[in-house]
Amino acid sequence: MDRMLVVVFDTESKAYEGKRALLQLENEGSIVIYAYAVVAKNADGTATVRQSDDPGPLGTLVGTGLGSVIGLLGGPAGLAIGAAVGLLAGSATDINNARISDDFIDDVNKELLPNKFAVVAEIQEDFTEPVDTRMEAIGGNVFRRALSDVRHIVDQEEIAAMKADLAQMKAEHAKSRADRKGKLQEKINQLDSKIQARLEKAKERRIAAEQRAKAKAEFLKVKAADMKAKAADTNI
Repeated sequence: MDRMLVVVFDTESKAYEGKRALLQLENEGSIVIYAYAVVAKNADGTATVRQSDDPGPLGTLVGTGLGSVIGLLGGPAGLAIGAAVGLLAGSATDINNARISDDFIDDVNKELLPNKFAVVAEIQEDFTEPVDTRMEAIGGNVFRRALSDVRHIVDQEEIAAMKADLAQMKAEHAKSRADRKGKLQEKINQLDSKIQARLEKAKERRIAAEQRAKAKAEFLKVKAADMKAKAADTNI
C-alpha cells in the first residue's frame, strides 16, 4: 500500500538517523521509498527542507504530493525553502496534491512543534511493524496515512451538481419572460464556463494520476531488478 509517512524527532541528529533507518529498511526489502525529505520546524512555525533525495523522473510526479505535505506542515506560514530542496521545488501547498485529509496534517502538527524535526516520505509498505519498530527504537513518533486518489470522485459529484443547476436554469430560461431571458442567459453562460473549467481540471488530475501510477510501476520494476542483481552478486 502506498502511504505518506511522517516520523517526528526531538533532534536533527535523530531525524537523520531515522532517514538512514528508512533507507536500511528499503535495502532489506521491507519497504519501497518513492521520495523522502528531512524537515525542520522553525521557531516561526515554517518548515524548512534540510535534505531530500532525487529519485529521477519519478520525483516530478511524487514531489508535488510530498512538497504539499511539507508546506502544509508549515501551517499558514508555509514552507521556507532550504538549501537542499531537490524534488520539492515548485510544489504547491495544496491538500488535494497531498492526497491526504487535513486531519492527518493537524495530528502531525500537534507533535511537530517548533525546533523539532521530521522525516517525511512517500513509501510502499505491506506491514507497519518494520517501520514502527525501527523508528520507535530511535525515539521517533510515527504518523502514516494511505494515499488517496479520491479527489476525482469529489470532482464528479460537484460537476454533477453544477450540471443539475445548469439544467434548471435552462428550463427556467425557456419559460421566462423576455425581460428575464438576458439575465438568465448570462448566468447560464457563467455557470457553463465554470463547469468546463472544472472538467478540464478534473481531466488534468486524472492524467496526473495515470502518469504517477505508470511511473511508480516502472520505478518498482527497476527496484526489483536492482535487488535481484544484488542478490546474484552476493551468491557469486
